[in-house]
Amino acid sequence: MAESPPPERKFYGRRRGRKLRVGRARLLETLLPRLAVDLPPDGQELDWQSLFSRPTESLWLEIGFGAGEHLLAQARSHPDTGFIGCEPYINGMSTLLAAIDAEALDNIRVFADDANRLIDALPDRSVERCFLLFPDPWPKARHHRRRFIQPESVAALARILRDGAELRVASDDAPLIDWMLCHIRRNGCFEWQARSSADWRQRPDDWPPTRYEAKRLHGPPVFLRFLRRPRNNTHS
Repeated sequence: MAESPPPERKFYGRRRGRKLRVGRARLLETLLPRLAVDLPPDGQELDWQSLFSRPTESLWLEIGFGAGEHLLAQARSHPDTGFIGCEPYINGMSTLLAAIDAEALDNIRVFADDANRLIDALPDRSVERCFLLFPDPWPKARHHRRRFIQPESVAALARILRDGAELRVASDDAPLIDWMLCHIRRNGCFEWQARSSADWRQRPDDWPPTRYEAKRLHGPPVFLRFLRRPRNNTHS
């Protein structure tokens, strides 16, 4: 008897905000199809290197890039690195597209859907650095399963990250910070890089600020850095 397919994940969160200006809406019709990542059929791996028009040294992934300030700054600073940004909120996507169009950046590709779907398609050990910055805290207890960081998502990140790759996480919500720190450390594949309180209270110089960080809606921001442990020292 054939096994039933796993249930489809349900996505939570906004996809649209206020009406877009004509120019931004046009970019969704013209530029987005050229930069959008098309996932391969189920069971096949995404050939991420073929997404870019020229050879790239490595792949960096940002999950939920908001208005794209951090993603754009990193892409400018690392022109030989390929970037994939995931953001289902179409207004934020349009803001990023406008900047890409104005600056003719050629090392960013985008995925306008649930990042878990993209992660499932990425090959093992394909990502050199991953960012999850100020995700929705989903503060109510009954909504905690909607938080991006879960045991299964941490395991998926451990699979796609190369040995020694860096996972950067930030939030200004104290309960969510505790949640993410607990789940990531419990996985066993990641080593937290903090050696003193300054390591998580101060944003590193190569970590560009974002518009959301400046709002400080819930409290002081916290910056967490983890390294993917070598696989010969872990069980995965």
